[in-house]
Amino acid sequence: MFLRRHRKRAAGETYEYWTLCEAVRTAQGPRQRVVATLGKLTGEEPQAEAGWEELEALLDGHQAPRQMELAAEAPPPPAPGPRWELVEVRGVRVERARAFGEAFLGLALWRRLGLHTLLAKLIAPGAEEVPWASVASVLTVARFCAQRSELGIAERWYQHSALGDLLGVPWEKINDDRLYRGLDVLAAHKEELCAHLMERYRSWFGVAFEFLLYDVTSTFFEGQAAGNEKAARGYSRDSRPDCKQVCLGLVCTPEGLPLAYEVFAGNRADVTTVEEIVKAMEEKYGQAQRTHSASLRAGSGCWIGEW
Repeated sequence: MFLRRHRKRAAGETYEYWTLCEAVRTAQGPRQRVVATLGKLTGEEPQAEAGWEELEALLDGHQAPRQMELAAEAPPPPAPGPRWELVEVRGVRVERARAFGEAFLGLALWRRLGLHTLLAKLIAPGAEEVPWASVASVLTVARFCAQRSELGIAERWYQHSALGDLLGVPWEKINDDRLYRGLDVLAAHKEELCAHLMERYRSWFGVAFEFLLYDVTSTFFEGQAAGNEKAARGYSRDSRPDCKQVCLGLVCTPEGLPLAYEVFAGNRADVTTVEEIVKAMEEKYGQAQRTHSASLRAGSGCWIGEW
């Protein structure tokens, strides 16, 4: 690819702009194709843009100070001089390209949900080098961008993402041990996190949670899981009866939004968990107008009530 400068004269004035071009092979021979128009070289009008120092306001959904300044009725200050330099194009190369858009969107949603302020209140700062709220945001945004393991996040994804620049946490500080410890820290605040997310969902969309869905699945361990008192052998949905497992009960909305979950012993029968889940939902979110249950079979679920 290469840059090409264009000049256009209109109304007695000369305008200059650049295009990014590439050479392609066609049946008629090699041709040049415009990939993108990069805009004018000089004489640009002031734009409602925000710099890196205004990132906090942008992530929180607020108008950046620069944007508010340009939107005011008073005339904006004189535009700064052209921000460009003459360079030798043949000596320009791209280094450490990072994916920005999906990381920015995921982090913006994280902050709009108020999870950074909630975790700052729930988790007292200690001797950790990276705040646990930042570790939690890394885990969440990585899942938002793609289904990745903690090891994959630490070894590959994080250093190729712009999330480190957005959070101010260099990729050398993110390793699988820190991410696994972050999961343990978050598990201690499971109830507060679920209640916070449910309240945000209720207030944003006016949902009354009249109808909820419930199902049970399981996950198995390759090792002995001697330190997990709920690990036991039971009906294996993964066709691994030789491995210990735990059962996971998930409550979600008809749209598929998870609301709460419980962990049961691996040898627990599915049908015995329904009454416990209904009781837990009523204790947390109020008595149901009508509560219905159905027998659970392998691979099937039930609806548990109208709240």
